[in-house]
Amino acid sequence: MKIQDKKIAIIGGGPGGLTLARLLQLKGLHVTVYERDVHPAVRQQGGALDLHTDSGLAALTKAGLMEAFKANYRPEAGFMRVVDEQLKMYFDEHQQGKKETFGDNHHRPEIDRGPLRQILLNSLKPDTVVWNSHLLSVAKIQGAWKLVFENGHTATADLIIGADGANSKVRPFVTPIQPYWTGITMLEGSLKDGAKTAPVISELLKGGKLFSYGKGQTLIVSSKGDGSLGFMVSFASREHWAQESGIDFRDHHQVLAWFKKEFSTWSPVWWELFESSDTLFIPRPQYCMPLDQQWEANADITLLGDAAHWMPPFAGEGVNMAMLDALQLSEALTNPAFDTTKQAIAFYEKQMLARFAKIGQATLFNTKWMHQPNALKDMLAMFGRNKWKQAVFFTKYVLQINVIPFIRRMLGWSPVQEVFR
Repeated sequence: MKIQDKKIAIIGGGPGGLTLARLLQLKGLHVTVYERDVHPAVRQQGGALDLHTDSGLAALTKAGLMEAFKANYRPEAGFMRVVDEQLKMYFDEHQQGKKETFGDNHHRPEIDRGPLRQILLNSLKPDTVVWNSHLLSVAKIQGAWKLVFENGHTATADLIIGADGANSKVRPFVTPIQPYWTGITMLEGSLKDGAKTAPVISELLKGGKLFSYGKGQTLIVSSKGDGSLGFMVSFASREHWAQESGIDFRDHHQVLAWFKKEFSTWSPVWWELFESSDTLFIPRPQYCMPLDQQWEANADITLLGDAAHWMPPFAGEGVNMAMLDALQLSEALTNPAFDTTKQAIAFYEKQMLARFAKIGQATLFNTKWMHQPNALKDMLAMFGRNKWKQAVFFTKYVLQINVIPFIRRMLGWSPVQEVFR
């Protein structure tokens, strides 16, 4: 397999795409990343990401970037508190502490998206990333791929990797399979200077995370290293709730009025998150790719991350899946055991799709229980000291994740949407 002479184009400069670029460059390959952002600081990056030992951290270790990660991660960001809608505390890791450390299977150190992105960017060769490259179209011309960007520029590539997220422009060239609606909408918010704009919530956070559950509604708040706060309100809704609601999400007054009405049983303290005119709100309807998706591998195009297996964020697996995709794809493409790139890509995609089928099921399980009336009890059972309650919760988990999909396959049922019925 002659991969050394191929021009490799990675579409998307998120953690997955940048990790892949780093790993391939370490193996001496020619890689270009095309990123739609005009420059690295054009927009505020999201909140903290918890990286897992066997996926995100494994990829960073292979990339030789663990020391940089350890210098930039935030130990306090992983501490969680669980409260109800009236802010009554039920679980507090700040008091209990954490014993896991690097190398432990359950260690999930957190780092803000901005610093992680910078670590990856700093590891790449100069001019690897071509900014202001919003992909418009892809076409196969005389055996090569032609890329056309919104700014009028064009490029060619022998191999394309779509790392361009949920709304991937590359995915249709790999598979026609579409995502399905999960029944949940998430309203994402970001506000600056949390200590000033949301002082009570900031004090409760203590630099970590706050999980709150009430009557099928969930609100999660996380701190960032720059003092800002990120939060997400999630709830069952119609698929096109954001458009049908009539809310102008640029107007915090309208969003606050909605929250007061729909979350009327919640403490007024939560209003802090909605009262600043600087708060940025983005509604995000939650979709998921079919867990049983399959397609025939191509020789010169593939996917990673959300472009391949978009799913809700309620298990913290998205970035870890993307970075593990990058690790496994880089290993497959440079494995001398494969005679062709198609063989390498087929091997990678088989691993990736099987992994998504399992982790996606776990994610959908979380998505379901986190938006039911007994969510707080389930959360406490998962982390509490009552071994009987833990056993009941994890029995439900194991049955949902392992047994039910097996029964469905035996009976010929599709495992795609049953978890939400």
